[in-house]
Amino acid sequence: MMKLSIKVLIQSSLSLGRTLDSNHPPLQQFFVVLEHCLKHGLKVRKSLIGQNKSIWGPLELVEKLCPESSDIATSARDLPGLKTGLGRARAWMNLALMQKKLADYMKVLIDKRNLLGEFYEPGALMLEEEGSVIVGMLVGLNILDANLCVKGEDLDSQVAVIDFSLYLKDPQSTESKMTAILDQKHYIEELNRHLSCTVTDLQAKTDSLEKTNSKLIEELSAAIDRINSLREEQEKLRLENANILQTSQKKEEVSTFQDSQVELETYRQTRQGLDELYNVVWKQYNEEKRIRQELEKELEVQVGLKQEMEVAMKLLEKDTHEKQDTLAALRQQLDQVKILNLQMFNKSQDTNSLVHKKEVEAKQLEKKINSMEVGLALQYLSELLSVRPAMPPLINGCGVTTGTQSTEGHSWEHLRYHVYCSEHFWFPQERLRLQLEKKQLQQMCEEQEQALQEMGLHLSQSKLKVEDFKEVNKALKGHAWLKDDEATHCKQCQKEFSISRRKHHCRNCGDIYCSTCSSNELALPSYPKPVRVCDVCHSLLLQRSSSTAS
Repeated sequence: MMKLSIKVLIQSSLSLGRTLDSNHPPLQQFFVVLEHCLKHGLKVRKSLIGQNKSIWGPLELVEKLCPESSDIATSARDLPGLKTGLGRARAWMNLALMQKKLADYMKVLIDKRNLLGEFYEPGALMLEEEGSVIVGMLVGLNILDANLCVKGEDLDSQVAVIDFSLYLKDPQSTESKMTAILDQKHYIEELNRHLSCTVTDLQAKTDSLEKTNSKLIEELSAAIDRINSLREEQEKLRLENANILQTSQKKEEVSTFQDSQVELETYRQTRQGLDELYNVVWKQYNEEKRIRQELEKELEVQVGLKQEMEVAMKLLEKDTHEKQDTLAALRQQLDQVKILNLQMFNKSQDTNSLVHKKEVEAKQLEKKINSMEVGLALQYLSELLSVRPAMPPLINGCGVTTGTQSTEGHSWEHLRYHVYCSEHFWFPQERLRLQLEKKQLQQMCEEQEQALQEMGLHLSQSKLKVEDFKEVNKALKGHAWLKDDEATHCKQCQKEFSISRRKHHCRNCGDIYCSTCSSNELALPSYPKPVRVCDVCHSLLLQRSSSTAS
């Protein structure tokens, strides 16, 4: 069927000028027959979705065997609308026919039958000799020019059914026979061209192999010559070695005694020198051993110091965290004290204004009392003047009475009663009321002055706390803690540190001193308990504490 389909395709293409399109029925039947040939004996592959039997697998193998086919394989994979492997295989066959390399690609695939065993069952068409025959038939299709449209075709759902009616017709005209003869001629020419290309490739390979063979022959001859020269040199060296051996034996027999005496003397001298060297080395060994022991002791001391330093660093870190927490709390308290001071200051201003107001009111009351006393006196005098015409004898200082004595006596009694009531009832009560009010105002002023004194005491205590906070903050910030490696001499006496003269940190300034220059202890704001301080910091802190106490 492949032979008939190729024959009918070539015959029909001659009438169309050897140009084909996608709608040409013989071309469609050729692809159907080729698809059936590729499907013959194909293994069924099982996957998670189900069984899969597609010819895309062996055709995709051509891309690995022949890199030239990578373009059509990529195009077949990237065509839009293709979802199955069969559709990609049909697109690949159309593209290969348009490139006129379908026979070449199939020949590459047939030549690797060991790889096709993965896709086909034993006895399949592609694994037998018929596969090679089909590839040979496909060479004749290289004379055709195919202009096929692959994008718009529904290659996934086409039904691959062979139409045998195309091959039942038997053209008997002379023209068709001549066309068949010409096609056969072209087919033979294409075969000859293919064979000539193969012969050319084989000839080139033969020439390269001949060149390689000649090079290998030359290298072999050079290696043989080298081996011969090495053998000659080996023989010469063997003869020279025998001569040297004989000469040395003769010399050894002659000078054996002399050499033994010389060697004995040399041995004695060497033994004496070795003994002296041994003594020197033994002394050096003992010295090195002593130095090593001292170094080990110093190392142990340094290890102990390092451990102490690690413990001190841990304690210092812990103390630093505690100080930071304390500093945060102190800052919070400082803020509260500031707020309290501000409130007390505002309150003191209000109190001052109130005191001033009360003083003004007291002065006004004193003025009022004075004015009231003056008014009462004036009123008293005016009443006396009002009754003056009725008692002339009283004004003149005489004790003579008249006929109107009863009337005058009545007026005099009335006046005495009025004066008595004024002096003993109304005026003393008003004065007492004013005195009580004055005492209340004085008591209020005293209470306000006492509150101001307490407020001043509280402000002074707040200032002291603020100064203490500043001192603690300054102590917490302090100087940088000097490292042990950075100090080799005491900062005060400039004596060099050693195993006996240890290093000590001043907890106030952070510098390193010897034990003599840092033997004092004081309680610092950052260290509640007494800690080691240097002499300079000790004197400064004592001066500061004395000035603060004063």
